Amino acid sequence: MNYLSRLMWQNRWFFASFVLFLIVAGIILIFTNHGDEIYFFSNNRTYYTDVFFRAFTNVGDGSIFVLAFIILLFWRYRTAATIFLLGISVFLTSASTKRIFSEPRPYRYFEERNLLDKITFVEGVHIVKGTTSLPSGHTMVAFAFFTFLALVLPQKKWIGFLLFVAALLVGISRMYLVQHFLSDVYLGSITG
Repeated sequence: MNYLSRLMWQNRWFFASFVLFLIVAGIILIFTNHGDEIYFFSNNRTYYTDVFFRAFTNVGDGSIFVLAFIILLFWRYRTAATIFLLGISVFLTSASTKRIFSEPRPYRYFEERNLLDKITFVEGVHIVKGTTSLPSGHTMVAFAFFTFLALVLPQKKWIGFLLFVAALLVGISRMYLVQHFLSDVYLGSITG
């Protein structure tokens, strides 16, 4: 078994969950209309999910790399250096791909179609309205960070599944908060 195969096998809970997500989300993207996920979350809001997703989305804001770097700097210098380089790489990838694709955010997309009145926004969330939708940077950060943890943590087993769920919840939060479409989250997870 080569190194890559062994690494994936040791992290099978994470990678199997990720592949399953890619398949299911790919099917949803093929068989639904662009923006249907925004309507779905808009119609199924609760106070508790509003609070949860408003808070949990911050896991993907990039500061997680800074926090991990500072913590690891005193514990494992080489891992800290790797996390620093990973953070820089994710930032550059996110910024450059957003510029290349220049896709409208959900607010602008629905505004251009006079459909904003069909969406219920989460109170207290600043809505980004530009053309920086594809890919989701928060999702990219979350998947890069939690994939890295899945690869470096010992005793992986089901912890890999929990790390995948954490990354996925950041992606879901971006759709729930009307910041990104499923396609943005999908590409963000892959590039992350």
